[in-house]
Amino acid sequence: MRQPITGYHRDEQGHWVAVLACGHHQHVRHRPPWVERPWVTSEAGRRSRLGMRLECVKCDRGEPRDTAEKTLD
Repeated sequence: MRQPITGYHRDEQGHWVAVLACGHHQHVRHRPPWVERPWVTSEAGRRSRLGMRLECVKCDRGEPRDTAEKTLD
């Protein structure tokens, strides 16, 4: 099920994670490395992707929402 991005945060390892409207969190894939993805490296770039829909496998599997509420960094 495709869900819109509502925000971003970094995990404990410093990787970017998209927060989806359904309450699930999804890592922004680093292959190619995020440094090759300018939309990830700047706040303006991340904001430009808000509302973009990503496929949410957790929704498809019926998993509960991720617990920690996160915001745009």
